[in-house]
Amino acid sequence: MSAFIQQLPALVGVVIGAIGSYLAITRGDQARFRREQAARWEERRLTVYADYARLLKQSVTLAYRIAAHLGNDPHPHPLSPEEAAPHMAGAADARDPAGEALLMLGSPDVVGKAREWVVTVMAMEQFVRDRTHSPETWSVMLAQQRAAREGYYAAVRRDLALPPGHSGEWSLPTP
Repeated sequence: MSAFIQQLPALVGVVIGAIGSYLAITRGDQARFRREQAARWEERRLTVYADYARLLKQSVTLAYRIAAHLGNDPHPHPLSPEEAAPHMAGAADARDPAGEALLMLGSPDVVGKAREWVVTVMAMEQFVRDRTHSPETWSVMLAQQRAAREGYYAAVRRDLALPPGHSGEWSLPTP
């Protein structure tokens, strides 16, 4: 009996060490799993955010080209409303599922800024569908679209903890 009692502290130490080791490994695995899961969701959100921006930008580019045909924009590749109609419909159709993914995975701030941007783009689309000729109005709409796009990108950067980025405003050299 005295031999068992002499070895009891060592046995208790081994059991406590094993339990401590198990708990440390379990907690480490849980923390690693949470980090990996957060990284996966962050990657998915970035993909959704980028896809939505790309699809909206397609609509914007089409509107630029139609506006150039109508004499409102200096875009170098004008496109008639008739030629653009199927492309505009396709761009709008592609926006819907991307918007649903954005609603599902996006932060409330990003979704709000996306809404502001898409409402501005829809107004631009309506402007060219109505075949309006008003370069001044078009210029105001372009400024609104650029501001809305910049707001969307800023919200995305905040949500993904990215550093501030470029405004997207490009100055072209004058001839």
